[in-house]
Amino acid sequence: MLASELLGSKWLDEHEDIDITGIAYDSRNVLPGNIFVCIKGFETDGHKYAEMAVKNGASLIVAEDKIDVDVPVWYVENSRVEIAEMACKYYGNPSSKFKLIGITGTNGKTTITYLIKSIIETAGMRIGVIGTNQNIIGDKVLVTQSTTPTTPNALELQQLFAEMVDSDAECVVMEVSSHALELERVHGCHFDVGVFTNLTRDHLDFHKTMENYLNAKAKLFKISDKGVVNFDDDGGKKIVANNDCDILKVGLSDGCDLKAKNIEISSSGADFDVEYDGKTYRVHIVIPGKFSVYNAICAMGAALQMGIDMDTIIKGLENATGVVGRVEVVPTNTDYTVIIDYAHTPDGLENIIKTVKDFAKGEVITLFGCGGDRDNTKRPIMGEIAGKLSDYSIITSDNPRTEDPVSIIEQIEVGMKRTDGKYKVIVDRREAIAYALDHAKKDDVIILAGKGQETYQIIGKEKHDFDERVVVYKHLNK
Repeated sequence: MLASELLGSKWLDEHEDIDITGIAYDSRNVLPGNIFVCIKGFETDGHKYAEMAVKNGASLIVAEDKIDVDVPVWYVENSRVEIAEMACKYYGNPSSKFKLIGITGTNGKTTITYLIKSIIETAGMRIGVIGTNQNIIGDKVLVTQSTTPTTPNALELQQLFAEMVDSDAECVVMEVSSHALELERVHGCHFDVGVFTNLTRDHLDFHKTMENYLNAKAKLFKISDKGVVNFDDDGGKKIVANNDCDILKVGLSDGCDLKAKNIEISSSGADFDVEYDGKTYRVHIVIPGKFSVYNAICAMGAALQMGIDMDTIIKGLENATGVVGRVEVVPTNTDYTVIIDYAHTPDGLENIIKTVKDFAKGEVITLFGCGGDRDNTKRPIMGEIAGKLSDYSIITSDNPRTEDPVSIIEQIEVGMKRTDGKYKVIVDRREAIAYALDHAKKDDVIILAGKGQETYQIIGKEKHDFDERVVVYKHLNK
């Protein structure tokens, strides 16, 4: 592809046209003939690596700040916007070739994508999924996310979209994080349907205020034809009030276009009625919890906005299986139960504990920690929630990253000590899990909260193998 095709005809006013072999923003990945885009990141600045990119074969540099290299430089106001627009052009605007559904909100995004996937497949369409757990088309895994962002960077995202076009995807559903919206990762994409789940405390290390956090989420509805919004959420009400796109309001309260009621929760899932367009339907999903009902009606709303009939939607929800790391029961062959859940926010932790308390016959034991180098304001809040709701808590490490895990735990304890909750501190997560397993009694439920689908633990800047399922199996089989 020619430089003028990627950068526009103004390129020819100052430079001769040249062939471009690809786009890169990491100098280590530059190949001969690539454009290298200098992006200012959180830990480093791509401008520092422009010379290295040229040594590796870059024939053109895109930059915001003045740099001195031996190849042409194209200066722009925003490198993130520029790389997104170039990626769209380089891969042939792939997202325009299928229906695109985006899910944003603090909690529920992953589960909703899989519920929508089941509905779309029940309707006979081929669908791709992009999100926290994995990127898939049909049953084929394209990329396992591991520690990459919930929403891929703009270049990788367009590359994934192109793969999905090549795999004949008719629809793609993706998680759209607040970071992705704020950092222009989805710039150049237009969504057929945008979905908002809820807004609870998280990512304030990045957004600083809840208002900024909501404003980032709300950007999705500026680039969507239709919307689905949890109208029971205060943030959802603000999104509805400030957007002109066709929004379907979902929830449990009056004033919703699609309303759930008569909810019955058990260990085998949730059953509830849905009122829509003057009719009432009975719905079953295999994931228990009131929050699962919210996830289900968000998925139903997205499908309705796509024009899918209610009978197919209900059948699709019934066909849906559980999601790895979301209220996931670990087979243990014991007289107690072990559940793994990704809950890593105050709201998420409260939801999973309340859900388990609805069906637990014995005590609820909550094992959790908080991630390092992330929003520290939620740590005492999560401690207080666990202390109030659990019969017993074990405070341990999550992904401490470069923070002192003891310091993180001490901040959690501030909230725990506001309650009468019984708890124990065990810094090493493997030892903490062993303690929980050794002390659980008949009919107890152990919640391993925070890591969910993750199969690693980040200590310092190194990623160590740590799959909680394996940790449980090994300890029980000693």
